[in-house]
Amino acid sequence: MAEDQDKLAQEWADALLEGNDPAATDPDDPFGGLENVTDPADAGGTEVSADEALADEWAAALAETEQDEVKHEKEQEFLSTQTHDYDLTDMSADAKAPSKSGKRDLDFILDIPLEVSAELGRTKLLINELLQLGQGSVVELNKLAGEPLEIYVNGKLVARGEAVVINEKFGIRLTDIISPIERVKQLG
Repeated sequence: MAEDQDKLAQEWADALLEGNDPAATDPDDPFGGLENVTDPADAGGTEVSADEALADEWAAALAETEQDEVKHEKEQEFLSTQTHDYDLTDMSADAKAPSKSGKRDLDFILDIPLEVSAELGRTKLLINELLQLGQGSVVELNKLAGEPLEIYVNGKLVARGEAVVINEKFGIRLTDIISPIERVKQLG
């Protein structure tokens, strides 16, 4: 491209020296016909080359990026003044150490309410059979007479026992406590 420009410049120079200026129509013209040639830079900015437009876009983008960076730095500076360093103590050693009585202090869970229920047995009925039930009807359960009752705590089986009557109230005498291993097996 530079060679083309040099070649074009040389042709113009040769034409001017010979007086065969293609732009000059009047030999008495002191400007040699160059007064009608306009420079794009002198055109008042109406004609802007693509390179200049691209340069302007880049400049605007860089300025915007710098503004974003300044804004981010100010935000970080503000946030750093808003945070505090707290002195957190490690309590893991205290939690692992046995209490003075040798047992863990679990008194805080003693007031949590639990639902305890005893199940004599279960059955499935059709809606028609359910609607036909009345006073004196007998519902057959899935357990045999003499089988232990099941005791549930919050819906989880924890023990088995037998029904007893104490002071005219029903109660359950526990005969078997479900081990943690059996409870895990029942979950699966």
